[in-house]
Amino acid sequence: MPSCYVVVPARYASSRLPGKPLADIMGKPMVVRVADRCRESCAEEVVVAVDHKEVFEAVRDYGHVAVMTSVHHTSGTDRVLEVARLKSWGEEDLVVNVQGDEPSIPTANIDQIIELLKENSKNHIVTLCEPIADKDEFLNPDVVKVVASRNGYALYFSRAPIPYPRDSLSNESLMRDFANRHIGIYGFSVSTLKQFVSLTPGYYEIQEKLEQLRWLQNGGEILVILECLLHYKKRGLDPGYKDFYEEKINTAKFYFERVLPLSLIHI
Repeated sequence: MPSCYVVVPARYASSRLPGKPLADIMGKPMVVRVADRCRESCAEEVVVAVDHKEVFEAVRDYGHVAVMTSVHHTSGTDRVLEVARLKSWGEEDLVVNVQGDEPSIPTANIDQIIELLKENSKNHIVTLCEPIADKDEFLNPDVVKVVASRNGYALYFSRAPIPYPRDSLSNESLMRDFANRHIGIYGFSVSTLKQFVSLTPGYYEIQEKLEQLRWLQNGGEILVILECLLHYKKRGLDPGYKDFYEEKINTAKFYFERVLPLSLIHI
């Protein structure tokens, strides 16, 4: 049985907000808030991959595991792989990459990725999405959109509004039926992680600044599932999940019926 780990890549020299991992979020550094949520998951170990002494010390001060990594990595995935190698994780072990700027990420999302990885041993990457119901969010280039095939595999990720609703952009009530935001969390085996990093960034990744496009452009598969549905359906109306899911179930039902395989969601 493979082991399951979470790695939080935390790059200090953010181009838009230098020192972002240390940004104060209700009295704690942002990256610590992320690690706190990850530690509540079912992962066996949570590691914060840092590239700056100050971040390293902050993470350790709050009782989390920090690993110093190279300042020369061009992506978070490269940083995750360095941790996997330093920790000598096995080829079949499972790794969840949680972005260091997601301090409010639900722990259920992390558990869902781990569960999906365990259920899908095929050589691919697993990630999550959620419906968009706001026009400004849909048009915002900082919000990454994803479109998927009928069996749930990503066709493309973009900062552009995709799919573009030529005749209904002004109708926000219809937007939630087709627009989906990509959530910055990925799951893969260590073997798949190594394959990913070995690939050369392609045109689409360079233009969009989205590293997952490297995998797609090279013929890889990324399974995209709406966040937390599997956990919700399996656990029922568990009090710890009910409030979080009820609104999403109502918003996303159309999406489930049109895009995701019924064999996965059992609606």
